[in-house]
Amino acid sequence: MTAIKNQNGELLDTELHDAGRDDCLVILGHGVTGDKDRPLLFWLAKALQDHGYPTLRMSFSGNGNSEGSFQDSTVTKEISDLTAVLDQVGHGKKIAYIGHSMGGAVGALTAARDERINALISLAGMVHTAEFCDREFGDVTPDQGNMWDEDGCPLSQKYVDDMHAIDNVLDAAKGVKAPWLLLHGTADDVVFPRDSHDLIAVLQGTSELVEIENATHSFEDHHQLVAEHVCAWLDKYLG
Repeated sequence: MTAIKNQNGELLDTELHDAGRDDCLVILGHGVTGDKDRPLLFWLAKALQDHGYPTLRMSFSGNGNSEGSFQDSTVTKEISDLTAVLDQVGHGKKIAYIGHSMGGAVGALTAARDERINALISLAGMVHTAEFCDREFGDVTPDQGNMWDEDGCPLSQKYVDDMHAIDNVLDAAKGVKAPWLLLHGTADDVVFPRDSHDLIAVLQGTSELVEIENATHSFEDHHQLVAEHVCAWLDKYLG
């Protein structure tokens, strides 16, 4: 597969699970402090491949093995990363984007401005960005401490400022025309289920919210159920 670079010339770490079709592509995006190799995304990519959908896992710039600095990682920059992927590998294809956590906010804001995304799926998708930032990192000094005390994941002022500038994705989401599936675990204590409830209440296009009982933020022990819902949605609106 051709190397994919963002608008800053940074090489993005991607992996394609080819399923033989050239008319469509499913793109998977991760959450904050994540990368393309998180178990949920890897498992889902294999399930989609087995179901017949070519699937691209990507690490946003500054994450995983992608080039760039983690301190520069913001929702706004990740939107430009996703747009670069669409520019370089999406030509002539029906595109579905699946975003987990903060990757869900990236998908919402990208699809609101880019109609090349034909189907959209949020997995525990973040809606209230400023609230999330304050709740999870309010006791961390930007440019000094780390997110969740994780080495290599410093909390930057750029990230904090971007999350507050966005505040939430609700207004932008009203303009999304792509069919949109929201999946959220009832036991999610990172991005609260209320985010998806608030989002589904304002969506004007085709949409559905599925809550998975007792599922946590990364849907541990529920990957098969997630895959079943995702494949059924794509069969209906992308297939």
